[in-house]
Amino acid sequence: MLPTQPGCYLMRNAQNKVIYVGKAVNLRSRVRSYFQDQAQHTAKTRRLVADIVDLEWVVMDTELEALILENEFIKRYRPRYNIRLKDDKQYPYIKVLWQDDFPRLSVVRRMLPDGARYYGPFTSGYAVRQTLEALRRVFPYLTCQRLITGQDARPCLYYHIKRCAGPCIGAVDQDEYRSIIDGLCQFLEGKTEETVGELNRRMMLAAGRLQFERAAMYRDQIKAAERIVERQKVVSGRQESEDVIAFAQDKGNTCVQVFFIRRGRLIGRETFMLEGAGEEDNSEILASFIKQFYSDAAYLPPTILLPRELDEINIIERWLRSKRGAGVALRVPKQGKKKALVNMATENAQSALQAMQAQWEADAHRQTEAIAQLQNALHLSQPPTRIECFDISTLHGTNTVGSMVVFVRGTPRKSEYRRFKVRTVTQIGQPDDYASMREVLRRRYRRAVEETDEQPGQTVDPVWKALPDLLIIDGGKGQLHVAVEVLRELGLFEVVPVVGLAKKEELLFQPERSQPVRLPRNSPGMYLVQRIRDEAHRFAVSYQRHLRSKAMTHSRLEDVPGVGMKRRQALLKHFQSIDAIRNADMDAIAAVPGMTRQVARRIKEML
Repeated sequence: MLPTQPGCYLMRNAQNKVIYVGKAVNLRSRVRSYFQDQAQHTAKTRRLVADIVDLEWVVMDTELEALILENEFIKRYRPRYNIRLKDDKQYPYIKVLWQDDFPRLSVVRRMLPDGARYYGPFTSGYAVRQTLEALRRVFPYLTCQRLITGQDARPCLYYHIKRCAGPCIGAVDQDEYRSIIDGLCQFLEGKTEETVGELNRRMMLAAGRLQFERAAMYRDQIKAAERIVERQKVVSGRQESEDVIAFAQDKGNTCVQVFFIRRGRLIGRETFMLEGAGEEDNSEILASFIKQFYSDAAYLPPTILLPRELDEINIIERWLRSKRGAGVALRVPKQGKKKALVNMATENAQSALQAMQAQWEADAHRQTEAIAQLQNALHLSQPPTRIECFDISTLHGTNTVGSMVVFVRGTPRKSEYRRFKVRTVTQIGQPDDYASMREVLRRRYRRAVEETDEQPGQTVDPVWKALPDLLIIDGGKGQLHVAVEVLRELGLFEVVPVVGLAKKEELLFQPERSQPVRLPRNSPGMYLVQRIRDEAHRFAVSYQRHLRSKAMTHSRLEDVPGVGMKRRQALLKHFQSIDAIRNADMDAIAAVPGMTRQVARRIKEML
């Protein structure tokens, strides 16, 4: 029996995957409503109910706590039936390391409670780089990693082209440099008039002291700042700070536009796409976006303008107030300039959605053309809708790995990428790509033909059961021969078409055909094949580097049974190095706090 207190509930499907997360003031009443009077439900809700196999819940003291937990669960599980910010984990922020003596700037994907100042989120890394490039002309900040003492003999190139203030050579001291960065932060916060006024004051002061070069530098910075300010639309003479949110929907896609107004100026706007919002009520779409966007926003304005009322406006305002530390009002303007702002945001959302859909349609056309070209060139019986590509990466025979990437209808399906640590090819200094490829292909396709769902206690990954319409091997005739051998061995040669892609001339080799296929350069088919091959190579190399880096930091002590983190730390603190532990006698090792003679004996044997 479900409790009647506030809380969150998680619904799971037959694979034990969370498919929906919700919150409720009364858990029992809310969950019961899903299973009653289903004729009144939307088609999406009926599909959700049909998929539910298990249910769990978490009781909270208040509805506000339930809202916060709901947000955390949606970010963690990304349930398919919830409205979700698309790729919300990847939104970048500008981070100002204000806690440092000479603050630097960086682009990060997460905000941490580390004393730094954060600005964002932005919807793309390109938008961040554009912003920073423009600001650097006004506020020449550090980008190098050198230790700043002010005693360096000469500065870097950026100082000479006026993109760095030169604290490394003492051109500015710590206070002056921090003042530059503080101006940059104020500019990002929309305090443009104060910033330009301060630059004017410094220019006049430098000119009064006959420091004409410095005065000229400030003059150039003022001009650059004014050019940025000119691009910021004045939307209010009252110098208010507020966000304006509106959205547009078409063909199951939802686009949200956010205007950032600071001190009466429209300083920026961002466009976000939502997943799972196609059949939802408009109020639910807005509420879901606000909760997810402002859970990670670097700044909360005192007012947020919306196109319509929210059902749970009071609890959302309480939550926003708790995050900002001051009141936040959600307003739906009915007339006047603020209503015009909401209308302008709605028009921009519609325009952005139309542009995105046009791009998607153009991309879909190119992908269809590329797939058709591959089918014709390779004489395939059906379009290669699903393509798998394999690559091997190694360094002198060590940490050898294989990668499998999957493209469906010409686009990558990263959730189905798989990587393999090669186990049977271990000869150092003599890498054997053929043997490595043989092992990887056997492990992948043996699962397709041998594993079944009837094995007790085991759930088979559906990725292994899917067979590709085209298999691409990164390599020429030798690697292709290995792939053919494995497919014949598993009875798949007549089922899975396979080609080898030679790097040098981008030729496609096919089994039992003497002449390779040469796709036209710059054709959609060639572009798709190269993109798939490059993605397989990138995925393999990144995994190989990860293993190599892990191996470099691996301690031999980690391989000793009975030696955990605390014992390793105690041993290294006492002996200072692995060599010292190796050379110590067993009694000395056993005398270390937390050690026993049995474990000390194992350490001596393994080292």
